[in-house]
Amino acid sequence: MKLYYEANMRRWNELVGIHTKSGGYDVTGFLCGKSSLHAPELEALPDVEGKTLLHLQCYFGMDTLSWARRGAKVTGVDFSDKAIEMARLLAQKTGLEAKFINCNLYDLPQHLDGQFDIVYTSYGVLTWLNDIEAWARIVAKYLKPGGTFFVAEFHPFVWIFDDDNPTQLVIKYDYWHKTEPDHYISEKAYALGRLKLKYSDGYDWAHPLGTVVTALINAGLTIEWLREHPFSVDEDQFKFMKKDPEGYWRLPGDPVPLMYSIKARKR
Repeated sequence: MKLYYEANMRRWNELVGIHTKSGGYDVTGFLCGKSSLHAPELEALPDVEGKTLLHLQCYFGMDTLSWARRGAKVTGVDFSDKAIEMARLLAQKTGLEAKFINCNLYDLPQHLDGQFDIVYTSYGVLTWLNDIEAWARIVAKYLKPGGTFFVAEFHPFVWIFDDDNPTQLVIKYDYWHKTEPDHYISEKAYALGRLKLKYSDGYDWAHPLGTVVTALINAGLTIEWLREHPFSVDEDQFKFMKKDPEGYWRLPGDPVPLMYSIKARKR
């Protein structure tokens, strides 16, 4: 497992420098006051003023700091040391108070004590984890009794399709989880089109929606809602998506769910 995570870390460390310059992430807009948060999480967590919030797999912290702008006391965690360096720099530049921790998610108990009012994670995070039951136990460990967990994530169903097909949905991958990860080579950085990557290898794992929900229940959480969304925050998910009036991306006719969100509470 260590081999897979080290390869992924090299890739994400390289992507940090690319993504901070990309229009897709819009770091310049963020530094000028723009929020990186989207409608699903803002609807689920409308009032975070004065609450403690733990952001798992925070990347370089724009969502974390966007929650800080809304009054939350934030802590962000990511396995990429370059991402955490950038997150700390963004916190310094914006003058926002935040704590950032660099470690593998499964090692977090060795680096962080305490519990939080909110645990949050979003958009393209679960596929990089091999053990979803252990992930759910981490979520529960860091939630106060009665605390809220929220995840917004790309729907696992869409990962079965060939994202390189230019015109239609064509099944290419399995929906079901396997112990060994899928290995892929992606030479381009998705936020900057044709830019070539030095570290193009990636390893990820499928996690069916039922498995995610069951893992959270088994960890002691009560599901308050599970919503499936016909739109995506990622314009590169498929080549034939269209932008809607709210700025999100859809397939013509909305034939399949592109994202889902779960709000849960610790029993």
